[in-house]
Amino acid sequence: MINLSEAAVQEIIRLRSKHQNQNSLFRLKFKSGGCCSFYYIMEFDEQLASNDRVYDCGKVKVVVDSQQLNYLNGLTLDYSEDLMGGGFRFNNPNAKATCGCGNSFSI
Repeated sequence: MINLSEAAVQEIIRLRSKHQNQNSLFRLKFKSGGCCSFYYIMEFDEQLASNDRVYDCGKVKVVVDSQQLNYLNGLTLDYSEDLMGGGFRFNNPNAKATCGCGNSFSI
């Protein structure tokens, strides 16, 4: 299960409105690298693969590759703005460590 806060949903909708395809899916994944071994990637995608899992989070559908789901299951994505700017925040219960930027983790 992937969870989005209402603030994250609203920011994804805002970003998607600038994308060519207004019906595109929000893909969440990770790759090797970053400060702590892996880093999160968020992108819009029009195509589903046979091994994708789709989570309906209200006005946003989140797509996750089923092989990566073991490491992202239970993740909550939030969005907040402060004096230093806005950004997405990841709360991943599978992460053993995270870096100061919050976009990199180890498992």
